[in-house]
Amino acid sequence: MSYFDQGNSMQRTTPVVLNLIIINAIVFLLQNVVTAVDIQQIGSLYYYKSSFFRPYQFVTYMFLHANFTHILFNMYGLWLFGTMLERFLGPKKFFLLYFISGIGAAIFVEILTPYDAIQAAKNLMQHTDGQLSLSMLVDSYKENSAALGASGAIMGLYGAFGYLFPNTEFYLFFIPIPIKAKYLITVFVLIDLFGGLYRIQGDNIAHFAHLGGAIVGFLVVLIWNKTNRNTFY
Repeated sequence: MSYFDQGNSMQRTTPVVLNLIIINAIVFLLQNVVTAVDIQQIGSLYYYKSSFFRPYQFVTYMFLHANFTHILFNMYGLWLFGTMLERFLGPKKFFLLYFISGIGAAIFVEILTPYDAIQAAKNLMQHTDGQLSLSMLVDSYKENSAALGASGAIMGLYGAFGYLFPNTEFYLFFIPIPIKAKYLITVFVLIDLFGGLYRIQGDNIAHFAHLGGAIVGFLVVLIWNKTNRNTFY
């Protein structure tokens, strides 16, 4: 996915975006080379009733990734949408937008984990031959499941971008015609809404984190922009 106008100077990487990419890359490297401690287990976001939960996980989970593909796509999204947003909002507001969206996504995860747990447990029940009860599987999910990745914060950037630059056009790799941001981001949100409400077996994407991040990011810039109509259309 890329901007319709590749020559636009707005595409150049901005300081906060660049530093976030560097930090995420360093943390990912540490995840894969440090063996003395399990960084992923310590920093991922667990349900608040889990014995693994720690308050700092509301921040640390944003800098952890499950694999190379996970971080690659997240950092590409951060670069693609973040550079333009940072230039428009300024470094301070962009930094706040990113972290507020990430923490907002984490809150959505915490609130909706019980629903997620029931969905996951029902899927697992089909493969347990009645050996485990639904309540046991739900409790296990709440105790052991964890969210990680910058996706929630980056979806906040998507939500903000869709509000501020709704008619900016993008090319998807597999679609030869430009698509406006407002339509593209709406599709992303609907996919996560459907994925969260009707989770299928084997789906380990944190759809509610994505959805929460997009909603929070949209609301943040909506509030900021309430008295400032200087938007790009």
